[in-house]
Amino acid sequence: MTDNWLIVGLGNPGAEYAHNRHNVGQMVLDELASRVGGGFKSHRSRAQVLEGRMGVGGPRMVLAKPLSYMNVSGGQVSALAKFYDIDPGHVIAVHDEIDIPFNTVKLKIGGGEGGHNGLRDISRALATKDYLRVRVGVGRPPGRMDTADYVLRNFSAPEKKDLPFLIDSAADAVEALVREGLLAAQTTFHPVKAP
Repeated sequence: MTDNWLIVGLGNPGAEYAHNRHNVGQMVLDELASRVGGGFKSHRSRAQVLEGRMGVGGPRMVLAKPLSYMNVSGGQVSALAKFYDIDPGHVIAVHDEIDIPFNTVKLKIGGGEGGHNGLRDISRALATKDYLRVRVGVGRPPGRMDTADYVLRNFSAPEKKDLPFLIDSAADAVEALVREGLLAAQTTFHPVKAP
């Protein structure tokens, strides 16, 4: 089995979106890039890419931030997977998730997209839902606020205090997926509730 991984941080391009909840996936990629010790460069697939290894002699990772809007990022993900010859089972999409509370990270492979158009486009472009997801909890919109309005807003002041810890935890989850596999990583990041 190949030891190459494609890790994609979902978000929207441009400074006006950089700190939105919807861009938390790209924030996690920035943290992973700082751990690898490199900078992103333009790639012909219309993405910012950083190639590196997880530790000395560790698995090879391609970190990617598509330059398209999130809802149409599948083409870039598919192009990168083909370019680097990476199977969908070694693709990790890091994305915001409204169905889990803020400050929570969950991991899964496959399944539905839960109304997340970025994931829907990736599933269409890869012709499978069987890729890994690091779901970074941003919580549900308050009251009757529209979901799109909510995810396209910046984190609240109280959330901003905890955001570095959430980003760090999500980056740890990506590394655990690559090093240990899904089941072991889920054991760490999905604590069992006491009966």
